[in-house]
Amino acid sequence: MNPNEHKTVNRRMALLIALSTVVIALYVLRLVFLQLINDEYFRAQATSTTDYKFTVTAARGDIVDAAGRRIASTTTGYNVVLSKLLMGEKDLNETLQQVVEILKANGESWNDTLLISEPDAAGQYHFTNDPESESDQNTLASTKEALGLQQYATAQDVMGKLVEDYELGDWPLYWQRVLGGLHYQMQQEDYSNLNNFTLAEGVSDATVATIKEHSLELPGVEIVQTSARSYEMGTVLPHVLGRVGKITAEKWKVIDENGQVTYPLREKGYNMNDVIGISGLESVYEDQLRGKDGVKTITRDADGVIVDTRLTTLPQPGYTVQLTVDSLFQQAVDQALANNIDWINERYNKDSAKAAAGAVVVLNVKDGSVAAASNYPNFDQNLYAAQYGEYSKDPGLPLFNRALQGLYTPGSTFKPAVAVAALDTGLVNQHSTVYCNGVYNYYKDYHPRCTRHGHSGNIDLFTAIKWSCNIYFYDVGRRLGSDVYNAYAYKLGMGVKTGVEVGEALGRMTTKNDPNYIESLDVQAAIGQGNTVVTPVQLATYAATLANKGVRYRTHFVKAILDTNTGEVISRTAPEVMDIIEDHDGLFDQVEKGMVGVSDTVAGLMDYPYTIACKTGTPQRSETFLVGNTRKHYTNTMMVAYGPVEDPQIAIGIVIEYGGGGARAGNLVADIFDAYFALQNGTLTLPQTEAESGDPAAQPQVPVASAPAAVPAQEMESEVDASPEGSVPQPEDTAQEDASSPQPEG
Repeated sequence: MNPNEHKTVNRRMALLIALSTVVIALYVLRLVFLQLINDEYFRAQATSTTDYKFTVTAARGDIVDAAGRRIASTTTGYNVVLSKLLMGEKDLNETLQQVVEILKANGESWNDTLLISEPDAAGQYHFTNDPESESDQNTLASTKEALGLQQYATAQDVMGKLVEDYELGDWPLYWQRVLGGLHYQMQQEDYSNLNNFTLAEGVSDATVATIKEHSLELPGVEIVQTSARSYEMGTVLPHVLGRVGKITAEKWKVIDENGQVTYPLREKGYNMNDVIGISGLESVYEDQLRGKDGVKTITRDADGVIVDTRLTTLPQPGYTVQLTVDSLFQQAVDQALANNIDWINERYNKDSAKAAAGAVVVLNVKDGSVAAASNYPNFDQNLYAAQYGEYSKDPGLPLFNRALQGLYTPGSTFKPAVAVAALDTGLVNQHSTVYCNGVYNYYKDYHPRCTRHGHSGNIDLFTAIKWSCNIYFYDVGRRLGSDVYNAYAYKLGMGVKTGVEVGEALGRMTTKNDPNYIESLDVQAAIGQGNTVVTPVQLATYAATLANKGVRYRTHFVKAILDTNTGEVISRTAPEVMDIIEDHDGLFDQVEKGMVGVSDTVAGLMDYPYTIACKTGTPQRSETFLVGNTRKHYTNTMMVAYGPVEDPQIAIGIVIEYGGGGARAGNLVADIFDAYFALQNGTLTLPQTEAESGDPAAQPQVPVASAPAAVPAQEMESEVDASPEGSVPQPEDTAQEDASSPQPEG
C-alpha cells in the first residue's frame, strides 16, 4: 500500500470512528432522556391499564307470611350476556347468529322488543303491535323516531332502515329480521365496552351447557348467574303481591308536558334492562326489596389484554317484607269461599245465573291487620305470563282484585251504620219503635216495602236489625238524612280509603249532590242501596270498627321489614287509629245485640260454639230474570261479621256475586272461624300436594268446631225469602220499587 492509499484509509477510519461516536452518543443521550429525565412518564405508559366497571345485580328481598314462610323469593337463574370488552375481533353478526341458533334449538327466546313480524312468504314485514295498546303505540312511535323515520313509515320502511344502518344486506331475510332486531335492541340499551347486553334471560341448563362447550368459538358470550322471582305459593295473594318485570321504555325515558326528557330510574341507579316491581307490594316496597347492587371490575392493559377481573363491591340483598297474612289461613279462606260458591250453585242456582265470583276479607280486630284477602276466581302468579291470554279472556275476571277494588251495593249490611248514627245523635234509643205493616207510606207516589219476615207492628232497634226491617230503616234514615248517616258511615270505614298499601277503590255514598237525587233516594240509601257502593275490604274494616266500639284502625298488609341476612326487624307497622266514634251510653252494645240476633237466624251460626255478630245483605243487581210472568232482580250475597263477641278477634266482609240471600254466607263465616281457631291452636295444617294425596283439590285441613246441628240452610233461606201476602216475592233486605223510584245500582 503506497503512502497516499494509507492516508486515505486512515481518513476513512477516522470518519467512521467519528460517525460511530456520534451515533453512540445519540443513543446514550436518548437512553438518558428515556430512563433518567422522563423515567416516570414512560414507566406509567408501560404499565398503563384501564378499569371497566359492571353492575352485579343484588338478590331481591323475599316476601314472607306472618309465620315467616316464603311466598315470593329469589331463585338462581342464568342469562346469556354479550361483553363487547371481551369479544375482541370476532364478527358480531356471526356471534349473534351462533347464539341464536343455540337458543332456537333449545326453545329459548331472546331479547328483541321490535314490533315487527318475521318476513312472510312474499318477503313482507308487518307491525305486531296491539292497536288497542297505548304502550305498543308509544313504543312503535319511539322506534320510528329513533330511526329518523316519519310516523307514517311502514314495517318495510323500518326494516329497510335497519338493514341499511347495520349493513345486513347480504343476509337472508329471516336473519335480517333477527339481527336487525338485536342490533336495534342493543342500541337502545347502550351496548358498549362499559355496558354489557343481556341477550337471553332465564335460559335452560341445556343452553348453559351448549354455550360453555362452545366458549372458545364465542368470545364475549358469557353465562351470568342471576336471580329470578319465583312464588312458592303462586295462588296466595297474587293480586296483592303484584308482579315484577323489565323496565319499560316509558318508565326509562320520561318526557314531561314541556317536552323535557329525564331518566329518573337511571338517576336512582337502575340499568335499562333491570327488573323492577311493577304492581302491588312488589312496586310499593321496591326500594326495600331491591337491595344494593355490587360492582365487578375488569382491568385491561394498553395492548387490550384482560389482566384482572375482580368483585370490587359485594352486592347486598334487599330487605324481607313480612306480611300480616298467614298463608295457611289464607289458603283455608280461599277454599272456604270456593266451597260456598259451589254450594250456592248446587243448592239454589241450578237454573239461573250462577254465582261465579266473590271476595272475602278478614281483619284482625285488634290492629287492623289483614288476616286474609280472597278473590274468586283466583290466578297463579307462576302461570301469569304463560296463561295471560286465558286469564284475561276469562269472563270470571280472575285478574281483577275484587277484594280491594270491586264496588258493590252493600244492601242491609249498611243498616248497623244507620243504627249507630241514630243512637249517637239521640234520634232513637233502644226502646224507640217504628210501626211496620209491610209498606212505607210516607211518600204519596212512592211506597217501598218490607217482607215483614219474623216481625210486624211496632219494631224497636234490636228487632229491626235482627229481622232486617226495611220500614224501620226507611223511617229512621229519612229523619236522619243522608248527610248525617253518611258521615257515620265514613267514620266506620265505608266510602273512604282504608289505608291498605296497594291500590283500592274509594267507593261512594248516596248524596244530595248526585245527579239522580230525589228525596226518596235517602230511604233507599238507608238500607244500603241507591248509589252507594263499597269494597269488600271496606266492609271488613266497617265490621272491625263495630267490634272495636267505634275505633277504626288503618287496614294494612305489611307486618314488618326484616334484614334478610340476620332477620333483624328494621321497621314494624304499628297500629294506627284513623277515626273514632265515641261509644256514648253503650250504643255499640245495642247494635251488637241486634247483630247477634241476626246470627241466631242464620244457618251455620245460630248454634256455633262461639257468639258471632253479623249482618246479612241481599242487594238487588240491575239485571233481571222472569219467574212466570214476574220479573225479579238478581241479587248479591253480602255479609259482615265479627267475633267472638265476648272478645272480638277477627272481622269479616263477604261478597258473592249472584249469590242470592245474604244468609247463604252463614256457613262460609263458620268455616272461616273454624280455620281461625284451628290456626290459633296449631291444628291448621299445610295442604298436601296432589302427588302426596292423590287429590288435585287437596287443601288445608281445618278441624270443625264442635256444635249442635244447625237448621238446614234450605229451610232458613225459604223463611228469609218469604213475602208479604199478595206481594211479589222479594229477597231479604231488598226494597221492592215502583217504576218511578230510583233504580238500585248492581
